[in-house]
Amino acid sequence: MGTTGTGTGEVAGERRQLINIAYRLLGSLAEAEDAVQEAYTRWYALPRARREEIEAPGAWLTTVTGRVCLDVLGSARARRERYVGSWLPDPLPDRSAGDREGGDPADLMVLDESVSMAFLVVLESMTPAERVAFVLHDVFRYPFAEIAGVLGRTPAACKQLAASGRRRLRTGRPPVAAAGRDDVVRQVKQAWEARNIAALVGLLDPAAVLTADGGGLVSAVARPVEGGARIAAYMAAVADRAPGLELLERSVNGTPGLVALSGGTVLTVASFDIADGRVTRMWVVRNPEKLRPWLDDV
Repeated sequence: MGTTGTGTGEVAGERRQLINIAYRLLGSLAEAEDAVQEAYTRWYALPRARREEIEAPGAWLTTVTGRVCLDVLGSARARRERYVGSWLPDPLPDRSAGDREGGDPADLMVLDESVSMAFLVVLESMTPAERVAFVLHDVFRYPFAEIAGVLGRTPAACKQLAASGRRRLRTGRPPVAAAGRDDVVRQVKQAWEARNIAALVGLLDPAAVLTADGGGLVSAVARPVEGGARIAAYMAAVADRAPGLELLERSVNGTPGLVALSGGTVLTVASFDIADGRVTRMWVVRNPEKLRPWLDDV
């Protein structure tokens, strides 16, 4: 779990890995940054002699970050109950991780299937311990012996937790082929721009579900909209209420999505789950606090 040695550069070099772990555990860039910052604060609070005794600072930082995230997850359910409307994970822009190393944690994110909105939403159904065990083992390939140090459980118990999380993932989201996603999203964009309800209905699964997150800061439907026809009507109404709305095709959490702008300001980031050429799920993030990483991306 990490790099051997206590050099400042080596320790700082662990930040990208830690941000990637923390975001997958928490679904929030701000909380991920806070968790990683807390881990580094604890590291530098150690006496120098103690730091020099630690053979693998990366392993130490990962363990501490995992424990901090576990604590945050433990209190998240109560906080989400107070959240206004539906809570969704922060949407991530595609900034070609590796090319940019700015102060924004979004610059450090590696986008893959494990950060897709569909994946993260299913992770929300796991218990905190299941989520930590599953993400560290199945996504980052850490051995259960090391995960045990994060969770304070036996390796065997951690293995069972990861297996339970895996079952939740299979139940919550069956495997979906990626082929054709771009084309479907492009057709949704064109139909949405044209307020073509019939075309939208044809692109939406009859049992499709739209979930919107405004965080109580901007208008958004408080409850999920169910049914392709109802979603199409809702999308057309949104377009009617926002003259001059501009839709851009963008990668959202590593999959094709749409960004809605008005007057150059990002108002909405939408991501989709698609099966058999139709949209089955649509996640719409409007909370401006979650859209900050998108300010320089459009």
